[in-house]
Amino acid sequence: MFLFALLTVFLSTVAQAQDLAVNTVYIASSGNPALDQHMTRLLGDALGDEAALRPLTNGQTATPDDAPIVTIGPSAFSRVRQANRRAPILAMLVERSFIKDYAARNPGQISAVYYDVPLELQALIGKAVLPQATKVAIIASTETAGLYEPVVDKLPAMGLQPRVFIVDTQQDLIPTLVRALSYGDFLLAGPDDRIYNPSTIKHILLTTYRRSRIVIGPSQAYVKAGSLASGYAPFPGMAEAAADKLHHYFAKGEFPVPDYPDQYSVEINSQVARSLNIPLPDKETLEQELDQARAQFEGSEE
Repeated sequence: MFLFALLTVFLSTVAQAQDLAVNTVYIASSGNPALDQHMTRLLGDALGDEAALRPLTNGQTATPDDAPIVTIGPSAFSRVRQANRRAPILAMLVERSFIKDYAARNPGQISAVYYDVPLELQALIGKAVLPQATKVAIIASTETAGLYEPVVDKLPAMGLQPRVFIVDTQQDLIPTLVRALSYGDFLLAGPDDRIYNPSTIKHILLTTYRRSRIVIGPSQAYVKAGSLASGYAPFPGMAEAAADKLHHYFAKGEFPVPDYPDQYSVEINSQVARSLNIPLPDKETLEQELDQARAQFEGSEE
């Protein structure tokens, strides 16, 4: 209760500072006051004087004049969506797999800034780290193989030949991984909780490095666990993307389609690189190389 009150005071202060704003945006909290305050401050900076930010209070299910609601995290989205199915919602800190069906069924009413990293970007990171790489291994369950279909079609344009190895049961995970590693120069990991989760990641990483291979992805958190590298969207970039969608809503009365932010950085595990004798450029150089590769790849798609 105290933490919610603290967040309410913070948001009220932000709103008072923006009391001349034409538009109002309501914030549905994640339950993490530090995160909520940080995201609210960044969003407020990105919006400037165009909108005032106000907390969505406990039990509040509607906003005046259909003011948009920004939800922070999947729990906040679910809470607001179930309370008011007509509310215009911009979801933040949610993965594409979580929000895409909601947005597809409610175009213009529900949108999002995706939190996960596009798989083609992760593949470009792998190529930047291992310029000589030509083959990419992917492991997936039968239920999640479709997650990789779009990137599988895109990888040949990057000079990478993908192959998806299906894990039928948990007992098949390591034997399938071993076969995958005999094919690929690196393992491309996606946001697949059936494969990559706290109970499996240690075994996946140990098996991979014993065969002198690297894991790229699935997220910044897994780099700390032992993946070599992963892309991630900095919070300021996500706030800028959210502000752009809110600008569109204020002008058109509806949200644009969900998408990924434009800005990405790279998290690197230098200790893993050293142990595998992989020379790495510094982070700034790697991000510049990634930007160049991404621009070249996106240009080839047009």
